[in-house]
Amino acid sequence: MYYVVFMNGVVLAFFGVLMGVTALFFHSTAGVFLLAGLLTSFLGMMLAIVSYRPDMEMERLDAFVMTSTVWMTGAIAGGVPLWMWGLTPIDALFEAMSGITTTGSTVMSGLDHTPRGIICWRALLQGVGGVGFVVTAIAVLPILKVGGMQLFRTESSDKGEKELRNAAVFASATLQVYIGLIAVCAFVYMAGGMNFFDGVTHAMTTLSTGGYSGYDASFAHFESPFLQWAGTIFMLLGALPFAWYIRILNRGMFYSEQVSAMLWSLAVVILVLSFWLVATSEMPFTTALRLVAFNVVSVVTTTGYADTDYTQWGQFFVMAFFFLTAVGGCTGSTAGGAKAMRWLLAWRAVVAKFQNVQSQNRVTSIKYEGRAVDEDVLNGVVVFFVFYFATFVVMTIILALLGLDLETATSSALTALANVGPGVGSIVGPSGNFATLSDPVKFVLTIGMYLGRLEMLTVLILFTPMFWQEYAVATRPAHRVSR
Repeated sequence: MYYVVFMNGVVLAFFGVLMGVTALFFHSTAGVFLLAGLLTSFLGMMLAIVSYRPDMEMERLDAFVMTSTVWMTGAIAGGVPLWMWGLTPIDALFEAMSGITTTGSTVMSGLDHTPRGIICWRALLQGVGGVGFVVTAIAVLPILKVGGMQLFRTESSDKGEKELRNAAVFASATLQVYIGLIAVCAFVYMAGGMNFFDGVTHAMTTLSTGGYSGYDASFAHFESPFLQWAGTIFMLLGALPFAWYIRILNRGMFYSEQVSAMLWSLAVVILVLSFWLVATSEMPFTTALRLVAFNVVSVVTTTGYADTDYTQWGQFFVMAFFFLTAVGGCTGSTAGGAKAMRWLLAWRAVVAKFQNVQSQNRVTSIKYEGRAVDEDVLNGVVVFFVFYFATFVVMTIILALLGLDLETATSSALTALANVGPGVGSIVGPSGNFATLSDPVKFVLTIGMYLGRLEMLTVLILFTPMFWQEYAVATRPAHRVSR
């Protein structure tokens, strides 16, 4: 437990320092960020000092508690300056949780006239949350065997790839790739007409697949086909595995099954929807292709940028974008959702089951990246989908009981769990805003974003008595010595 408290203290201190840096660059909100930074840093350092032990180590059960708590701690810390600036406590927590989980849902309006310090802070929350989740997904979730993630640990730790075996080294490599992509994205955005501030903040929210913008009109504010295509490409790059980038740089290996599956499926969906849009409107194909590509990639990668209200294209598109919300990017990327790897394994498991039914004596081996998939990995994927959709149903019911109509309740529940941002409908759609929702609804959605980012099981297991019984035994001093 000392390790858990220590890490939460470090997270608080880190956010406090980040607030102090923000105060240096934006004088109009310097007082808010300076005070929030001092309070957060002081509390974080106190927690780190009183909990520090020279011999402390992270055990497997500590990882569950640490992973679940540091993300909540980060969201609370991130909401402090927003609250001091003027948001209500629940709005500040909602906005910060949406930022750090890279969801992109917002309760803020009038963004065009909001102080740049606040706009930058929202972008920083998504930038930190994006790289933080990549490291969590590779270094922690495989250890916890959440949703079949142990398979990705195997995929990312091929022989000779020593840089992926050590979490600290992997984090450093990931950070370098992440910052490099943000820098390139910012340069391209500025070449396309954005000013320096917009280019940097939008680059952070693009590569983190977060989707926060400094304008109420989101990406549509720029009215630039070049920027829309650039945004489409960089959103997609943010949703590809960072271990894949590292593998390309170190070994020149480009092929990845989940990357290939995601790119091909996106291409098919974009072409089908583009032709459908041309057939049902008078829009030129090149325009339809650009708008469909941007919005499909935005939703599938869970970025959540909007450059048009796609719900106005007809009910077919409303249904299509609703289902695309649940897809998600690749495992090991900044994207949310169920992830391409899990959908790929689920499809192969279904095909194998049909083959076994047709020929009961036939033994079908499910493979991924050329290797047979263990039974516990498939079980992890199945359990993930069960909990994912069970949580979605429970959230939808709760939101409906809190007064939302069925369309809004269903869409907002799914967009929160998938960490997408906008959903469908007039309230939470691409042209809507979450500000009009009641505080209880915002709180439920805040929890939904939190659960979705940590993939449910990491958090839900903490509510089982068995976990705490085992944790109590594992953390006894005598038990640790015997180990």
